[in-house]
Amino acid sequence: MLERTENDAVLPDWISYLLEQYLPQSSDQQQANELIQQLMQAVQNGDSCKVLTPTQIHCLAPIVQPETQAIQQPSPLVFDGQRLYLYRYWALEHALAQQVARLSHLTSPMSGAEYSQGLLTDPHQIQALNMVCQQSFNIITGGPGTGKTYTLARIIAVLNEAKPELRIAMAAPTGKAAQRMEEALQAAFKDPALKQFSVIHKNLKPVTLHRLLGLGTRAIPRFNARQRLPYDVIVVDEASMLDLSLAQMLFAAIPDHAKLILLGDAEQLASVDVGAVLANLQEVEALKAHRTHLQTSRRFVQGAAIGTFAQFIQQQEEEKNTVEVLAHFEQAVIAAGTLAQVALSSDMADHIQLQYLPDSNESASDWGTYYDQLMYGFQPYVHILKQAPENDDEFAAWLTQVIKKFDDYRILSAIRYGKLGLHELNQQIESRVLHQLGALKQGDWYVGRPVMMTYNDYQLGLSNGDIGICLIRPSQPKSQFEVYFPSLDKWVAATRLPKSIETAYALTIHKSQGSEFTHTAVVLENHAADMMSKELIYTAITRAKKVVSLLVAKEALAKALTKRTARVSGLLDKVNNQLAL
Repeated sequence: MLERTENDAVLPDWISYLLEQYLPQSSDQQQANELIQQLMQAVQNGDSCKVLTPTQIHCLAPIVQPETQAIQQPSPLVFDGQRLYLYRYWALEHALAQQVARLSHLTSPMSGAEYSQGLLTDPHQIQALNMVCQQSFNIITGGPGTGKTYTLARIIAVLNEAKPELRIAMAAPTGKAAQRMEEALQAAFKDPALKQFSVIHKNLKPVTLHRLLGLGTRAIPRFNARQRLPYDVIVVDEASMLDLSLAQMLFAAIPDHAKLILLGDAEQLASVDVGAVLANLQEVEALKAHRTHLQTSRRFVQGAAIGTFAQFIQQQEEEKNTVEVLAHFEQAVIAAGTLAQVALSSDMADHIQLQYLPDSNESASDWGTYYDQLMYGFQPYVHILKQAPENDDEFAAWLTQVIKKFDDYRILSAIRYGKLGLHELNQQIESRVLHQLGALKQGDWYVGRPVMMTYNDYQLGLSNGDIGICLIRPSQPKSQFEVYFPSLDKWVAATRLPKSIETAYALTIHKSQGSEFTHTAVVLENHAADMMSKELIYTAITRAKKVVSLLVAKEALAKALTKRTARVSGLLDKVNNQLAL
């Protein structure tokens, strides 16, 4: 289920208003209320609509319009002949489909053949380069290590060489994803094969999509269909995270002359909010010429543990029982054992370890053991925190190490509440960090506290998902806590940050999208089994570069390995209809 928003609190009042205003004293009121509640639940789960028949929605007649009339006259609900929508999500799908059709009908051919010789050898990467040189609208997908950024760097180099004054924008849905995009691009541009290309001297600084679009406090974009983005090429990484609203705003703001390049992994989780835009666009047959799927993974080589795990997830079928699935998993991927401390090194082979939670209820001492095991990965972080320098000369080098050690490891959970939920995990790890540091909290703050923003704060210049670390700089008073946000290279006084900021030793799997860690610990409880999906476990394990530690209930893991999530949406049909016009 999606995380609840502030708008959820007003929904019951809104429903009551609709029923009293349009169906007073009606015998259909109870049935109408139940249908609207079901639609709200579907939206909470990320669906944009609910599939129903005309007979089923008859009770809603006073407050529902067919889509042919909704184009001219808004109404609370819209029915397209088979799907019931809240007007907002019908309108978003309708507008997005129009923008997809607009962009797909445009062409912006650029001759890059003379610059691209020998840059790429993989046939799918060559196909991606040729596609972008010809098309305005482009989708490049692929799993971890298939070279999406490697290919993008060469595409951008070729386009820029063909047109040196090219204005290029790079963006991602979250601050962490933008930071990772920047790091990957910088590494890709250091390739000797690109040293003669002028693009390596351009300051390509990825930003969040909110910053790119100029979304202010009222969530109204500065750049839109009337005032489009001032760029010739717009690249969006982690496109699987695009929800309906953000995608519609982005597509509307793309100029007619520009190229849009979406990068993503279609196997990952869909957006936290409503919609599965990338997955829907992948299914549109008429957009085949606008899509390229990269297939050869260089991060997870054939036979490597994490790559084998990812392939296993993709190949599993539904309707297998727990015992059968787990027996197959242990045979093909990793046998169960006990989580142990893993020493990380740059040249280590990737590694998986698996420990099952017992089927019976655990005692308090059992849970303490599990938290101690999950703490293993943070020991290097605690060790470097203890070495804090007392002068500015050594601080910068130490800060780099602090960030690296923290980013080496993260605990990922599917849920917020429960013994292995986000809140309990962060409290338990925090208490162990404080104990080992011999430190005391001052309010909520202490040296080493990692925090994550939970909303966009435009005054502070911080975005939802931005992660920082609380520290004290040698040049500042000993009691002055500041938080350093690596993705922004920015210090913010802890007193200026909102009370709602969250400790971030553990993240939800949704929030981890766009991030990459050397080692991830994935925890799954049985009472969260109904939330499990292939996309969830695939996203979690592919955040890891070297090590995955699984502390999981058997039923939850079995469901995660076999259940695929398919969000209900009308976007596919709407795009097809617009393309046929």
